[in-house]
Amino acid sequence: MKLPGYHENPEQLHWNCEEPRAYYIPFDSGVSALRGNVVSPACISLNGKWRFRYEKAPLLLSEQDIAPQTDISAWDELVVPSCWQMHGYDQHQYTNVRYPFPYIPPYVPSENPCGIYRRTVVLGQLRADRLYYINFEGVDSCFYLYVNGTLAAYSQVSHSTSEVDITRYLHDGENHLAVLVLKWCDGSYLEDQDKFRMSGIFRDVYLLERPIQHLRDFFIHTKRLCESDAEITVEFSWSGADLPVQFSLYSPDGALLDTTQADGNRARFEVKNAVLWNAEQPRLYTLLMECAGEYIVQKTGVREICIEAGIVKLNGKPIRLKGVNRHDSDPVTGYTLNREQVIRDLRLMKRYNFNAIRTSHYPNVPWFVQLCDMYGFYVIAEADLESHGTISIYGGTQEKTPGLLVQDSQFEKAVMDRVRRCVERDKNSACVVIWSLGNESGYGPSLEQAALWVKKYDPSRLLQYEGSIYESGGHKNNTSMLDLYSRMYASCTEIIEYFSDKQAKKPLLLCEYAHAMGNGPGDGEDYFQLMERYPGFCGAFVWEWCDHAIDMGSAEDGRRKYFYGGDFGDQPNDGNFCVDGLVYPDRTPHTGLHEIAQINRPVRAEFIQKGNSGTIYLTNCLDFLNLSEAVTVEYTITNEDKIWEHGVLHADAAPRERRKAEWAGILPEKGNCVLSLKYRQAGVSPFVEHSSLLGHDQFVLRSERKPEPSKKKSKNVIQVQETELSYILEGERFRYEFGKITGAFQQLVYDNKVYTERPITFNIWRAPTDNDRYLRAEWEAAGYDRSIIKVRDVSVEHSARKVEITCRLMITAVSVQRILDVDAKWFVDPEGEIGCRVVCRRDLQLPMLPRLGLRLFLPETLENVEYYGYGPYESYVDKHQASWLDTFYDNVERMHEDYIRPQENGSHWNCEYVKLTDRNGDGILAFASFPFSFNVSRYTQEELTCKAHNYELVKSGNTVFCLDYAQNGIGSNSCGQELLPQYRLDEEKMQFGFTIRFLSSENKQ
Repeated sequence: MKLPGYHENPEQLHWNCEEPRAYYIPFDSGVSALRGNVVSPACISLNGKWRFRYEKAPLLLSEQDIAPQTDISAWDELVVPSCWQMHGYDQHQYTNVRYPFPYIPPYVPSENPCGIYRRTVVLGQLRADRLYYINFEGVDSCFYLYVNGTLAAYSQVSHSTSEVDITRYLHDGENHLAVLVLKWCDGSYLEDQDKFRMSGIFRDVYLLERPIQHLRDFFIHTKRLCESDAEITVEFSWSGADLPVQFSLYSPDGALLDTTQADGNRARFEVKNAVLWNAEQPRLYTLLMECAGEYIVQKTGVREICIEAGIVKLNGKPIRLKGVNRHDSDPVTGYTLNREQVIRDLRLMKRYNFNAIRTSHYPNVPWFVQLCDMYGFYVIAEADLESHGTISIYGGTQEKTPGLLVQDSQFEKAVMDRVRRCVERDKNSACVVIWSLGNESGYGPSLEQAALWVKKYDPSRLLQYEGSIYESGGHKNNTSMLDLYSRMYASCTEIIEYFSDKQAKKPLLLCEYAHAMGNGPGDGEDYFQLMERYPGFCGAFVWEWCDHAIDMGSAEDGRRKYFYGGDFGDQPNDGNFCVDGLVYPDRTPHTGLHEIAQINRPVRAEFIQKGNSGTIYLTNCLDFLNLSEAVTVEYTITNEDKIWEHGVLHADAAPRERRKAEWAGILPEKGNCVLSLKYRQAGVSPFVEHSSLLGHDQFVLRSERKPEPSKKKSKNVIQVQETELSYILEGERFRYEFGKITGAFQQLVYDNKVYTERPITFNIWRAPTDNDRYLRAEWEAAGYDRSIIKVRDVSVEHSARKVEITCRLMITAVSVQRILDVDAKWFVDPEGEIGCRVVCRRDLQLPMLPRLGLRLFLPETLENVEYYGYGPYESYVDKHQASWLDTFYDNVERMHEDYIRPQENGSHWNCEYVKLTDRNGDGILAFASFPFSFNVSRYTQEELTCKAHNYELVKSGNTVFCLDYAQNGIGSNSCGQELLPQYRLDEEKMQFGFTIRFLSSENKQ
């Protein structure tokens, strides 16, 4: 089939298409429009089943495939909207940076997978006073439209609306539509976003029947006139001749405020005692426009965004953007999302304390910003532009070639078109406070021209683009039109340096930070503290909201099988780098979501203790609401794990105010004492359930170390027998074997139960997290993953009442030098209690350690867990904000965090003791004289290391118990800064000790 070649011509981006306009659906009555009816008589949905034919190249098609008379009854049926890869056509492919086709812009491969969509639409008798427009809200990557066998239009820009007047191609009765969609076009060079690459008509398609002359486009502007009054202005344009337009304005509670006629192409309302919009109070006015028998409704919020003295302000008040990057993504439907799916995301984001969203890296579904207006989110609306594949071509680098395409004159028109389409479509949404030119495309003249256009067309909003910080190709960047200094993954040190520079005038925005891949992110609290320190640090957006993966059904054990890059034989691919969200593909929260929610909590507390009393100070972290309107503050004081006092604090603090809470309680005089504050959703919210937990604070007011659990004084004696390979220690209730080769206890039998048949080992390895992806190579080069023990000597001193084993050993690995020198002393008493004191010295030439501690392989019947430490979520030295100190009861199976790519998980930090017991209460108790970490799992760290998917994991048959002196921090180095120094396990000398006591029906504690 011969095509015009528009899809390889950057000068012909659209053919026979309408100019971009604001998104709206016209109605035939004001009542229907104001009710917000989903279905308008003027709108004929073309969603549903279409006939579909897939081919590997357009040349394999013929003119007959678009001819109305061709019998297509044997063709497949495909539901529109959808992505054809989700229905078995073509193949799935995930690539981040590298282009999935040869880099020969503007050309694409001749073998270019394509699909023809066919359907009929019956229109009856066409009206002579009407025009008929077909709207495609999203087609990847481009399409040729045929109406009754005639080419009617061509368009591209996958995530933007294409509108075509097809009136002259229609006739009365049955009409035949054919849409040829190509997988790649010249625009694909500008759509190199980090996501699964999918194709097809993936958003709604519909016809609009409209008067020949009608209101075509409008732009709403709001302005505060004074503290109480505001102005709402509407600029509009017609299709055809000028027509009278009537405007009606309704208040947020639905009352009619005013009605006015247009003055030329403008209408104006002055609003007394205006109600302002913000993300905490998303109150919207309703504008009803009537023209030529059509009624168009647009919700609008009165708000002003500006920068004053380097601080971003909304309605005159500083705001902080607590943001997240969001793709349109679903494991079953791909790019295609309905309202329920999007609302599910927004409700979760609201529930977990986000107030801002970046539409990465393209405009989301058209009605997305309308929902954000209503739910209350600040939105960075981003153009459908990303071309970072230029750094992966031969000879390409981030320093030399990021801007190849935006510095190429043949793509100037395309860049401007993409930015303009984003702005035109979403310009009437109050939630959009920042425009973004795109993502990771370098910088050059085309982006500078686009930036100038945006600031001229819409000076009411801010403009950002992170790629402007890179200069390449000899181009001297002009960033004067950009309002924000935008960065991604800037380190804490870089942020401090920026604000220390007196030349820094622009507010700082982290458009991406806290890479949430797998077990992460860590160090989020460190960034929050920098936002507190620097008022010009206006916000940060976590990368990213959801894991991208394809649902491939259920595994034998019932778990979902999620595939990522490479699982489909796709080349090139970037593996699981797309599995990097705060929620799983099905929107189950990761522990990282709880962590960020706690960091973004709406209130923070301080406690200043004075004797047996003290003062509680509450800081309202909100920007507009009084704390009493938003949060109920519950407090609990516990003494030795029992409730001493419980109540509700009067939380009356203005936005960003620190205020003393009304509390005059008396603390217990002795014993462990903890003050816990919980912050719950106050009042009734349509977005967050009443009393939902929004955050917490905890203060350990007195920590008197708990005495070691009591045990009976025994008159038993210990027998020691030395063999060639081991020492056998026997008491009345136990038999232990300590190996001379292993330098460890290699069998533990207590009350005739075998607790371990594998040696207790010194453990330095953890299954690498996604955030360890760069450290992993260093760790493996140093042999940490395959460490072995070299015992230098073992000696035993014993009496009838005590055995002391001294063992000097080295931890090393094949082909590398010594990793650690270890001096260990083990103690056993007549009741079988085991203690150890360990001193380790690390070779400083080697990298930081993943972990350091002991590993035990216990019977899998030990499934019940009790611990005093940080829970209930997994917790680490730099990832424990969501957890709190308490006594927790759990189960080994439940404590496994089932990441799609297996990795270290389920640890608990800062613990005092841990018990593992079976259903009878038999088991072990472990404690230490210092706060330690532990985790328990059905899987070995070797199994978690080597398996690519969670459903491939094989249980060990044991309860694998790790007692850790410490673990390396989690960080966010999968795509962020290196792990902060204070969270590294890189000490030269480390000392620790543990005590292990066996529990039975006679002495369980």
